[in-house]
Amino acid sequence: QVQLVESGGGLVQSGGSLTLSCAATGPIANINTMRWFRQAPRSQRELVASIRSVGTTEYADSVKGRFTISRDDAKNTVYLRMNSLKSEDTAVYYCNFVAYPASYWGQGTQVTVSS
Repeated sequence: QVQLVESGGGLVQSGGSLTLSCAATGPIANINTMRWFRQAPRSQRELVASIRSVGTTEYADSVKGRFTISRDDAKNTVYLRMNSLKSEDTAVYYCNFVAYPASYWGQGTQVTVSS
């Protein structure tokens, strides 16, 4: 069973940067979209950023200009570079790979931004 493993989370001061990574433990064919979601305490999970196989990216308004999503298909890995972090970015971040009809999820990685 292929799994997604996230890394790169942690504690950072407001204004700082982090880069999250998410890699598949085995091959996944025909990954269309790679996405990052996040879920803050007492909030619903929200889509942060997505990148399609052709390279098209989309971002939540709250992170535009601060976060950058990228992918390395040779490594079945997606990245999320997060700059100018704010306290409201504090959440558990989850990666998601869509390879229709399958959808894979990571276990989540905690990002905490201290003010």
